[in-house]
Amino acid sequence: MSEGDNAAPEFSRIVDRRSVGEAPVRIGASEAECKALAKRFGLVSVLRLEADIVLDLAGDDVLASGNLRADIVQSCAVSGDDLPVAIEDAFSLRFVPEEDWADYEAEEVELGAEDLDALPYDGTSFDLGEAVAQSLVLAIDPFATGPNADKVRSEKGLDNPAKGGALAEALAQLKKD
Repeated sequence: MSEGDNAAPEFSRIVDRRSVGEAPVRIGASEAECKALAKRFGLVSVLRLEADIVLDLAGDDVLASGNLRADIVQSCAVSGDDLPVAIEDAFSLRFVPEEDWADYEAEEVELGAEDLDALPYDGTSFDLGEAVAQSLVLAIDPFATGPNADKVRSEKGLDNPAKGGALAEALAQLKKD
């Protein structure tokens, strides 16, 4: 969140666990929410964010599994150029009551691929929108490169191990001294 821990999430969709039914839930971010998420995540823009989610009760926990779809523009990790990216990602989450959270965190378990990411919730409600936003940021490749990346690498000597770039030059200078 952009303004401290108490700030409201940019993409909030509160769901009461007592209203969980069999029908899948579809959520989507508005233009203003997309703009706020882009700022929060350091992206050029978020053009679209939507998700279809199936919710299931497991005792007091709520299991959420779904697919998110997003169109974003991020900066190329090498050139800094705008890089449009389409993201489709499956996610699975477990919402755990706040009163059980300390016990859940304290358990030392080895997680497998089938295990769910867990998020605490307070009372009977959880924020499905914020969970989708967090899933989006985890799906973004922070090292994505665009079509000009190789050219920039070449210009900066990053593609030639003999040149080694600025770090190699600095190390070579230290060896001389």
